[in-house]
Amino acid sequence: MNLPLFIGLRYTRAKRKNHFISFISLISMGGIALGVMTVIVVIGVMNGFDKELKARMLSTVSHATISAYSGEHMEDWQAGIDMIKNQPEVVGAAPYLDTEAMLQGSRTDGALIRGIEPSLEPSVTELNTKMQYGSMDDLQAGEFNIILGRDLAIKLGAGPGDKITVYVPEFRTTAVGITPRLKRFTVAGIFEIGMYEYDSKLALINLQDAQKLLKTGAAAEGIRLKLQDLMQAPQVSRELAYQLDGFYRVRDWTQQNVNFFKATQTERMVMFIILSMIVAVAAFNILSTLVMLVTEKQSDVAILRTLGMSSSQIMGIFMVSGTLIGLIGTVIGTISGILFAINIDSIVSWLEKMFQTEFLSKEVYYITEISADLHASDVISIVTVAFGLSILATLYPAWRASRVQPAEALRYE
Repeated sequence: MNLPLFIGLRYTRAKRKNHFISFISLISMGGIALGVMTVIVVIGVMNGFDKELKARMLSTVSHATISAYSGEHMEDWQAGIDMIKNQPEVVGAAPYLDTEAMLQGSRTDGALIRGIEPSLEPSVTELNTKMQYGSMDDLQAGEFNIILGRDLAIKLGAGPGDKITVYVPEFRTTAVGITPRLKRFTVAGIFEIGMYEYDSKLALINLQDAQKLLKTGAAAEGIRLKLQDLMQAPQVSRELAYQLDGFYRVRDWTQQNVNFFKATQTERMVMFIILSMIVAVAAFNILSTLVMLVTEKQSDVAILRTLGMSSSQIMGIFMVSGTLIGLIGTVIGTISGILFAINIDSIVSWLEKMFQTEFLSKEVYYITEISADLHASDVISIVTVAFGLSILATLYPAWRASRVQPAEALRYE
């Protein structure tokens, strides 16, 4: 066996004259393990939240949207859908017609009115699975029914079967002056996505009713797409737009929510850096442990030097000792973190029962269950940082040990 490795392992396992050094070694190992476990669990939970929010967002927002320029409308949207559906990358396509409007029930509030084709909408979104009352099939052309988000319905004080008035920002001149265009709708359904932005601002009506309300004829604003691979949405949607006649504006799901995704990425990176400080503190404990160990083993180092061991070999002895502490702590922390993250939902449920509390109240949070989504790349990055800091912490004490002068160290022996 390599001599520095052999002696370094012996130093790690051997009982110390100064028991405080052994205690600090255990604290260092525990600190590394706790730090690694904490970072893995927190990053996994943040990934889980991010995944859940994306899933809820994409249940309403299509993967990509192709629309006309300058507020114009697509007259031949049926032909466009027929062409797009034949592409292998496309799972579904549906027309839409959006407008902002003022809705009046018992109370008044603004909303985004979206005209949809009920038979095609399930192919691009999952709104049909988010219905609390009613269904998409209730949006029959000519009946002027409307489906409201749950929070929007609460704001308006309207429920299923109630009548609400929709005012669109287009005005007409009548005998009594200029009046806004308005239409009475019947609330036919309520949906809840779980994101306040949509539950409080989105309302759905039939596409033909929207066309009559906005007087666009048979035109739609654009086509919404669902693709096999949502990560390829920017590239695929642009290729499809080039195949259509005319010029179109193309937007994908990352552009529509660019601020949200940038914020979550930044938050995850900042949390990773902050929590890595726990590992850094534990690494300082390794440094302290080795400094004291070098002081205790000065006479041993001096004897080894007189027997012909080189400075680099002396460094290797103490680097092995410190690295082993970091390695054991990292392995324990990694295993604990993965097990904790995988069972986070069960652990949280147990804690809620024990303390008789609810961490994520339904009255406050839309996501009431904690889940983790571990990525192998994140775990590898965390392990690399922890192990790298452990190795760096050994350099200075090992260098000091290599500088021990045998004559000085053995003078009083």
